[in-house]
Amino acid sequence: MFYCIAILMGYLLGCSNMALYLAKARGVDLRAGGSGNLGASNAAILLGWRAAVLVAVHDVGKAVLAVILARMLFPETEFIGVVAGVAAVLGHMFPVFMKFRGGKGFASFIGMMFALNWVAALAILGAAILLTVITDYLVLGTTLTVIAFPAWEALTAHSWIPSLVMLAVSAVILFKHRKNYVRIWNRTEIGLRSTIRGEHKVK
Repeated sequence: MFYCIAILMGYLLGCSNMALYLAKARGVDLRAGGSGNLGASNAAILLGWRAAVLVAVHDVGKAVLAVILARMLFPETEFIGVVAGVAAVLGHMFPVFMKFRGGKGFASFIGMMFALNWVAALAILGAAILLTVITDYLVLGTTLTVIAFPAWEALTAHSWIPSLVMLAVSAVILFKHRKNYVRIWNRTEIGLRSTIRGEHKVK
């Protein structure tokens, strides 16, 4: 029963989407341009970096909140934070209020990661940022992060169950980024530096 409550709570928190709210306020359709997703990376491309920062903070924060609330409400329940965090990530990617068409889940994954193990999160995110800067592709940093954190937890925790649950959502995140990988192969992916300079921002 506690797990069901944590899943529902996490999922509903994940369904909140700042990118959609900002896009509607600006009269921009995020699904019609860029990557076509309702997340921070596409907000950066179509709305600018200020909007992207706000979206990212919101998307990270809702997963952090899901983990913290679950642990506060059910402190004796094993893996409850992981369950709530994964549910928040899935809620972001597949929000029921938007016909299950949300973002790609990376920012919320980061929030879950920090709420579960901030030391590991800092180390992994640092490596991911370095990889992103070197390659100019955000998706490569994303890939490293969603694979490395479950692996880290598997090697350091007393149980493999949380890692397997996180790996499942990591697989979904990687699948949602499949078009980015194709664009990198075709050399048509929008780079980090181009995004920061606002070369693809909607006027």
